[in-house]
Amino acid sequence: MGVFTFTTRDGACLAVEEQGRADAPVTVVLVHGWTLDRQSWRRVAHALPGRCGDIRVLRYDLRGHGQSDQAKPGGTTIEQLADDLAELLTELVPHGTVVLAGHSMGGMTTMALAQRHPELFAERVAAVALVATACGGLSGSTLGLPAPLGRTVIRGQSAFGKALVKRRVRRLSKYPTPLRPAMRWMLFGRQPEKIDVRETTAVIAGTSPLTLTGYLDDLFLHERREALAAFRRLPVVVLAGSNDRLTPQRCAEVIARELPQAELIVFPGAGHMLPLERSVQVTERIARLVNVVSEVPERV
Repeated sequence: MGVFTFTTRDGACLAVEEQGRADAPVTVVLVHGWTLDRQSWRRVAHALPGRCGDIRVLRYDLRGHGQSDQAKPGGTTIEQLADDLAELLTELVPHGTVVLAGHSMGGMTTMALAQRHPELFAERVAAVALVATACGGLSGSTLGLPAPLGRTVIRGQSAFGKALVKRRVRRLSKYPTPLRPAMRWMLFGRQPEKIDVRETTAVIAGTSPLTLTGYLDDLFLHERREALAAFRRLPVVVLAGSNDRLTPQRCAEVIARELPQAELIVFPGAGHMLPLERSVQVTERIARLVNVVSEVPERV
């Protein structure tokens, strides 16, 4: 148990946090979203063992995020994140059952994993939770604003980030406090906890401009509806917030239509940050997946 470094084949170091025994029969891997870090999953990670018993929980900072190495120019792609996840599963979880839970870009990474590493996905992954994510259609995103204004905001965000990249600025802002109102509006639903807004804003402010702009460009190119075919044999839960501006409820509904066996749950009033806003309910749904694939009675 603890934090350690996993080094990929190309030399990138990823920060990984582990709970539970390495030889536990089930490993839950929690994959965070764009410009966030593994701490967005902390409440779920800490609560899962109490609901599922003898399991291992892994969460890690994606390439270019948190305490992991920065991505190189041209390397900020969901495909690269999927390759990193494939390596992590192969090396750190060589045996046992795997349950994947992906939030936002983390969910997209699991889709790319199924697309790029179908054998690994078919042989090791037993269940999937897709949390506030999409299988495509983000190129027309307007952040819940009127279309012209929303597109202007996105273009301005991209241009600002690229200007910082050219200046070799290492983080978006040294002063996260002024960013909080915008982050609260964009990422959270009704009545979020102040500490969640504060901590999430601080993480985003510390993100490198390359991570912001590079992955943003790739998010708009993300079209992986066909990759969902690999999920149809698995227990799947699709979770969405009714007030999500980044991946609106309709994105979850598209995924659910592609996966008739999946359970679709929409949390009224919640925004994009479900692992924080609805941590208890998200934990419950992932625990149910774990208990289905391990055939262990759920602990209450």
